Amino acid sequence: MNGIGLINATGQPAVAGSFHTLVVQPTSFCNLDCTYCYLPDRRSLRLMSGAVAQACAGSIAQQNSEHPVSVVWHGGEPTATPTGLFRDLLDPFEELRRAGMVRHEIQTNATLINRQWCELFTTYGFEIGVSIDGPGALNRNRLDRAGTSTDARTLRGIQTLADAGLRYSVICVVTPETIDHAEALIDFFTGLPGCESVGFNIEEQEGADRAPVSEDAAYRFWQRLVERRAGGSPLRIRDVDRLADFLAATRAGRVDHEPYEPIPTVSWDGQVVLLSPELLGITEPRYGDFIAGNVLHQPITAMLAGAGDLGYVAEFVTALNDCADHCAFYDFCRGAQAGNRYFEHATFTARETTYCRTTRQALVRAAADHLTPQGGAP
Repeated sequence: MNGIGLINATGQPAVAGSFHTLVVQPTSFCNLDCTYCYLPDRRSLRLMSGAVAQACAGSIAQQNSEHPVSVVWHGGEPTATPTGLFRDLLDPFEELRRAGMVRHEIQTNATLINRQWCELFTTYGFEIGVSIDGPGALNRNRLDRAGTSTDARTLRGIQTLADAGLRYSVICVVTPETIDHAEALIDFFTGLPGCESVGFNIEEQEGADRAPVSEDAAYRFWQRLVERRAGGSPLRIRDVDRLADFLAATRAGRVDHEPYEPIPTVSWDGQVVLLSPELLGITEPRYGDFIAGNVLHQPITAMLAGAGDLGYVAEFVTALNDCADHCAFYDFCRGAQAGNRYFEHATFTARETTYCRTTRQALVRAAADHLTPQGGAP
């Protein structure tokens, strides 16, 4: 199996040499100004060209994977792109989509969703993700540039999706201000029209100068979510359900240890970073700009072939081996996120991060506490 680096303990590739997720940035601009946002260029209205989209589609076609590639339209706010231009950007992928080689996803704040966007999502078979952190004051960190709350506008967009018969998932960033409101969050998302599932992202340290969520608070949060889900809550909770799937696969002897996904992320102008979309637009003396290449000049497959020579990728492979050799959570976690290592420790070689402790370890301990007499509470 081709890949980037090795996990020495297993002899398997550390990072996959092909990609199943391609994050693309149709615009750098976002119409909101969330307090925890990490994007450095979100005030600039820069738009992707058809040539960049064509080059992205060409990289997928060249790879010719037997697995479909998820093209994730991210931002900025992708729906800040004019709908006509967005359709032009989708055109190069259409033959691949109809052949089953591509599926489209979008992550949006939903404030700009209208009938035209719903028609586009339906035509191209989009999977839709909406970003909202809860009702009223629980959404307090998602503000516009005037410092005004945005929950009413997002809920209006959600209703527009529901009226069009479009279902969606939600990403909710859980902050120190909202971590103790698990019940209110579960009830809110359960009642949203058309909501299929929710992913709770414990706030990460990604450039914004904000206090982290404590490990104890994260444990209590996951403990309540596990209890509600195990008690019959119909709301699908991404991380809880992933853990349940992992435990079921482990019991059945069907755990498939796939290598880490390289997650190529393409900026509006074709620049590509690997491992973490959060690295796009970041520069740092030790690592430079993290750019693996430009898709206008080189296919992504060629970038991946040479990725082991990039300093930050090589460091990440070292970190994954450290996790595999020393971390009791590795089989489930698989090494967590590259971006968290950098933003928390200014290096990719760190083994453990706050993200590890509050998102992966706290969840496993909460589930263990629920399932076994001795539990796993810290």
